[in-house]
Order: sequence, then C-alpha cells, then structure tokens
Amino acid sequence: MFADIIIDISHEQLDRTFQYNIPDNLRDIVKIGSQVRIPFGRGNKLITGYVIDITSKANYPVDKIKNIESCLEDRVGIASDMINLAYWIKKNFASTMNQALKTVIPVKDKVGPKEKKSVVLKVTKEKAVILNETYKKKNSKAKVRLIEALIEEPVLEMEIIRNKLNISTSTINLLEKDNVIEVTTKKYYRNPVKDNDAFKKNKAIVLNKEQEEAANTIKKDVEEQRYNTYLLHGVTGSGKTEVYLDVIKEVIDEGKQAIVLIPEIALTFQTVLRFYHRFGSKVSILNSKMSKGERYDQFLRSMKGEISVIIGPRSALFTPFPNLGLIVIDEEHEGAYKSDKTPRYHARPVAIHIAKNKQIPVILGSATPSIESYELAKRGEYKLITLNNRAGNATLPKIYVEDMRRELQMGNRSVFSKRLQSLIVDRLEKKQQIMLFLNKRGVAGFISCRSCGHVMKCPHCDISLTAHNNGKLMCHYCGYEQPNVTICPECGSKYIAGFRAGTQALESLINKMYPTAKVLRMDMDTTKNKGGHEKILEQFANHEADILVGTQMIVKGHDFPDVTLVGIVAADMSLYAGDYRAPEVTFQLLTQSAGRAGRGNKKGEVVIQTYTPEHYSIETAANQDYIGFYEQEIAYRKLLGYPPIINMLKITVSSASEEALDEASNLLKDRASNLDNSIVLGPSKANIYKINDIFSKVIYIRNKEYDKLTLIYENLDAYVVGNPKFRNVSVNYDFNA
Repeated sequence: MFADIIIDISHEQLDRTFQYNIPDNLRDIVKIGSQVRIPFGRGNKLITGYVIDITSKANYPVDKIKNIESCLEDRVGIASDMINLAYWIKKNFASTMNQALKTVIPVKDKVGPKEKKSVVLKVTKEKAVILNETYKKKNSKAKVRLIEALIEEPVLEMEIIRNKLNISTSTINLLEKDNVIEVTTKKYYRNPVKDNDAFKKNKAIVLNKEQEEAANTIKKDVEEQRYNTYLLHGVTGSGKTEVYLDVIKEVIDEGKQAIVLIPEIALTFQTVLRFYHRFGSKVSILNSKMSKGERYDQFLRSMKGEISVIIGPRSALFTPFPNLGLIVIDEEHEGAYKSDKTPRYHARPVAIHIAKNKQIPVILGSATPSIESYELAKRGEYKLITLNNRAGNATLPKIYVEDMRRELQMGNRSVFSKRLQSLIVDRLEKKQQIMLFLNKRGVAGFISCRSCGHVMKCPHCDISLTAHNNGKLMCHYCGYEQPNVTICPECGSKYIAGFRAGTQALESLINKMYPTAKVLRMDMDTTKNKGGHEKILEQFANHEADILVGTQMIVKGHDFPDVTLVGIVAADMSLYAGDYRAPEVTFQLLTQSAGRAGRGNKKGEVVIQTYTPEHYSIETAANQDYIGFYEQEIAYRKLLGYPPIINMLKITVSSASEEALDEASNLLKDRASNLDNSIVLGPSKANIYKINDIFSKVIYIRNKEYDKLTLIYENLDAYVVGNPKFRNVSVNYDFNA
C-alpha cells in the first residue's frame, strides 16, 4: 500500500503529493488524514507530512519509493472531508495545500486528559475505628489523621489529603497496600466555560411577532429540505440572537449540532451567557486565548457529539461535529472574519461552501450587513429576512452629529464637543453608564483640515492619500503621489495635519476632567492576558465603572441596559483610512456604536463627533438608515469598479532588494496585463513601504468574474515558481482585499 503525502513545508515548488510506501508495521495505523514522518531529499532528512490518499497503485518503480518512517499519533489527524475543503480553500484563496490543511485543523496537538484522584475508604467505619486505635498505639499520626478524615467523609480528593491534611504519598501507599483504602482516578475534560452564577439562571425567552416569523421562515425551509443562506438584517437591539437560539433549539432537538461564529473574543462572555441560559452544558467555546488542553478537550467533545453548540471566532468554523445542522455568523459584516495570514480566506464563503456540501442552512446576522452580502441578497442568492424594530420596549437612541470645525471656531480645542461634555456630566449625576469609542486602529496617516474638514485624496481613486515619513502623500491603489501640505488647499487654514490620538490618552483626559468618575479602558493592551475581556466586561456590567473607553471591541454586540450615552470621539479616523471600504466600515462602526445606547428601559443618546458631517456614511448612520447608505455606496462601487461589482486580486511583492522588487513587480504587471482583459493597477508602494529592511509593492487586478481571477492567480503563481527573477522575492495574493 502506498500513501500520497503533502509535505509539511509551505513552499510553492513542493506543493504537490509525494508517494511513500506504507511498511507492514504501520498498515493498521496510517490512514487518510494522518500526520507522518518521512525521509525527504537526498539526505533523507526526516520531515512531517499529511496523508491525503492511500492506494495500491505505485506511480514510480517500487524499489525507488521510500518507506514512511513513523506515524505521529500525538498529532490530530484530518478527516477526509476536511482534505476536500482544504483543496477548495487552496484554489479559492491562493495558498499552498499544506497551508490550507493547517488552516482546517483548529487544534493541532493531542493533549493528555486531566485526572482527578480520590482516596476511598475500603473497610467499614467500625473496622476503621479499630484500625485507628492500633495506629495511635504505634504513633502513626499521619495514618490516624487520614483514617479519621475518611470516617467522616469516606471519599476525599487527593488534593485535599495532600494539601490540607499534609499526608505524604508513602503513607497513602502503605494504607493502600494493606487494603484499608483505594486510590481511584477519574479523567475529566478541561472546561473553558467556568462556573458562574449568571449561567445558572434559567431565563425563558418569548419571541415577539417579528422574531417568530423570522425563525419560522428558516425552520419551515429546513423542514421542506430547502437549505438556504439567510441574511438576517435587524436593527441594533432587534433580538437577532433570540432568532438564532430558536432555530438552534430545533437543530439540537433533531440530534444535530450548530456552529456560532462571533467576530471578537470580547463577545464570548455575553454570547455564552445567552446560550447557556437556553442549552446549559451543551454549549462550549473555542478560541486562541484558551490553553492547548482546553482547545483539545473541546475538539474531542465535539467529535464525540458531547456538545451541541460551539461558539468562537472564524477558526471555530472547522469544529469536527459528527452531524452539523446549522452555521450562524453573527455580525457577519465584521472584517475579523477575513484571515490576515495565508490562506487569506473569508469565513462567510467558506461557511456557505461547507453548508452546501452538508445540505444545511447558514444564517448571516447583522444590523449593518456587508455590501457584498446585501448585494447578493438583492440578487436573490441569499434569502433576506428583516427585523425592523427593537425587542421589548426599547427604542432607538437620539443621535447628535457634532461638527468639530464649528467647535474649533467657537474656541473649543478639546477632543470633546460641548454637547458631549454636558451629557457626560448629566449621566454621571444620574448614575447612568457611558461608553466612549475611539477607533485607534483607524489611524492610517491621512491628512485633514480641522477648520473646513477637507481631506487630501487621490484624484484617480477617491481614496485618502497616506502621509509618509519622506514628506510625501501617496495613494496605495494606483501609486499617485504628491508633496505633503502645511496649508489647507481648500480654505487656507494652517490647521491641517493627521489626527493621532489613542484610548490611553483619552482615558487620562477623562480622569483629569471628571476625577470622581470610575473609568475602565478596553483595548489590545488591557485585554492581552487570558480572561482580560471577560474581566473588564464583568466589571462594567456590575457597575464597577461609570465610563468604558475603548476601541472597536467595545461597540460590537454588547448589551448593557444602563448605558444611556455613547460618545464617538473621532468618526473621521475610520472614514479616511486609505481603503475603498472606509465609508462602509465607518457606517458600520457608527451604527453599531450608537446601538449600544438605550438598550434597556432608559432612553439613549449618542454623540458623533466629526469634521465632515455632510459625508453620506455619517448622515445615514445618524439616521440609522442602512438602505440609504447601501444605495449611495453601491453607486460609488459601480462607478469606481470595486467589489462586489468587480472582483479584485491584490498581489503583494516583497524583497530586501529594491532593484529585484522593481524588476519582479514590473514582470508581474506585464504578464497580468496580457491575461483575460483584466484591469491592472500599479505596481505602487505598499502602505508601509519598508518593514525590517524588506520593501513591498502592490498590484491590483480587477475582473468581474472571481473564477477568472483564480485562473490569473494560478497562471502568475506558476510563472513565479522556479523563475530565477523571483529567487529573492516573495509574492503573496489576496482576493477582494
């Protein structure tokens, strides 16, 4: 028997199968999906590989085929359907097969089980009393202590016996040898969902009319074996989660399982809380902050069907459930569903591909759907379900748009408008809670005027120009560049510069302005340790703070009924981020941020601070008008040729040599220009041109058909592999980036 093996090296020239003989001693061990050690190359260096097929047919002379050296039984294998999925990911998201295989295994290593040892009294209590008298006469104090404890409690955990009773292993061994006690070992799973009083409350959920109609639409289709992708578009606070829960209950009742994707680990605590109220210990989580042991145990529990719902970020999509019945992608518009490492897959199309193969539905939920998803719903490829009203008695908040240009003219140089300052004071007096959002990650070096709001833009791409340290402004789509400016070309003001502030500076300012307020900050720095998200959110939920300051992670899906004021400190930071999606991201962030206010019985207010209040993404967000935003944004996408109207392939070329980089990127541009009537832009310098002495350029290729772009990628990749012109150059591909 022979095994076709993909070797564990992510190199394009080795992205094919190599055949090895399965020796007799491994015949019963090596299976499709196994990880094996094999001799490779002239030196027969032992490397790892994945078995993707087993056959009795040799592709080469048998005497030339090497033997598999060993099977790695401490590693998690790959199911055969996952190998097919990996191939689909490789083809559609520009990666090697090895990279795709590693992606579909969310858990890599097997980890030994946790064990709980206990000591059990084997003799009767009467006999134990008699034995203890003997031990007392012999002055065996440790034996006496242990037997006395076991007379009171016949079964004691080993941890208690060693740490509290101070009994040594030798004493335990002697009593066990005399058949007085027995040591038992019980294996148990590591549980990432810690005991919490909040989880033990059992809340009954009654759907309102809109929610019930939405859930019944999906359940009826499944009953009639129609498996669709559903776009559940509901305003913030409309109760999309309750719809998920109702459909998932039906899935669980049929003995199937559900995967629920969330974009941020920060959302785990509240999401698990809601699901635990409904399904108890059938719910678990899977994410990168968990220990290896915790992840492996959830992987095992999933394989055995011992849990019914797994909640986690995009990697949870590959949970090996035996009978998957539903995939839910909450906040489907979020950029976190796109991987930033090769393969740069997006969870949404991967989920839909999995669902089609398994004949199951997918629910995409959002108050602010991605332009791609809403366009597909308009075309009829997704089934659109709408929730127009907030659940319960809650109403949408009142939203104010504060023009920071006017604030400057009135002499206010603070980062807070006068209205936001007065509302903060009001809420602190009323003992209500406040959230202040600053998109720190949105700073991309764009240049704007604080007097008139003018932003320096590319004349060819309608994208903001990015400021570089060399004193130039540059477009990272077409390569246009011009000198930096110190005077606004629109109004002549000297107040033109990049807005650079962070959450830490904002926290310090609040502490100075409102010294009696208790403030919490939530960003990458304060949540880097395990449990950091949960700790901050729990403190805020328990009213241990009046104000929560944070980045994007505070505005996504959280439900705090006493938050009645949300302040968006600098809306423009995401609006001009040098990306064609910037207006969409801004609309989504503003709408989601506003949605955190007034979710309980108290009315909410929102203050959006901006230098460009007339921009359509800000106007429509202030009016909570998704349709109005979509219609204007899709018109711009059609006009400028951006996804989802036209698909794009982004090629990033990198090298330590600028000369090699220029030659390689020009060769790729020339070759791409001759393929399939595609539009080719670039090469232009990357957003950050030089990192760790490596220079990068980008090329964009546009084509209406995605499949044609994948063929272009395959053609270019084949041209690069083995080409001496690319010996010291790396080339990476990304679709619709």
